[in-house]
Amino acid sequence: MPNDTIHLRPAVPADIPLVLELIAGLAEYERLAHEAVATAADLEAALFGPRPAAEVVIAECDGQPAGFALFFVSFSTFLGKPGLYLEDLYVLPALRGRGIGRRLMVHLARLALERGYGRFEWSVLDWNTPAIDFYRGLGARPMEGWTVQRVSGDALRTLAANGDAGSAHALATPPG
Repeated sequence: MPNDTIHLRPAVPADIPLVLELIAGLAEYERLAHEAVATAADLEAALFGPRPAAEVVIAECDGQPAGFALFFVSFSTFLGKPGLYLEDLYVLPALRGRGIGRRLMVHLARLALERGYGRFEWSVLDWNTPAIDFYRGLGARPMEGWTVQRVSGDALRTLAANGDAGSAHALATPPG
């Protein structure tokens, strides 16, 4: 709607309940609600603790919460520069098509440039055609030949526990 007032702002600690609601909406949309286990304490520490791991931008439409973007700094060894990695972008279903997602993406692209970052990247579920089409419309292209790999939960604990003398952990641990 052309008359909508869209406002973007950094999240503050008082926004944690809202961010959790938006995360729950995203998780439901992505059919991953069972994986959304973040708590208010988790977000408080990750976003506003002594060493923040991520940032959040809240989008509002006509003064009401409309969506969010959660992002963090990555690093490219090839570029020798940091990058901006978008972990999650979500706009409430009733407010889609009003330019909110685009505004969030433009904001993040500008932020990446202002901070001197070499790139802006993210992942998208391969079945999420509306999101893929949206990203293509912004000029994004898939990274051919790359797939995302992940170790988490029990597999992460097992990997960490089964290191050998040549592992990075063993090299970083002082002897004795």
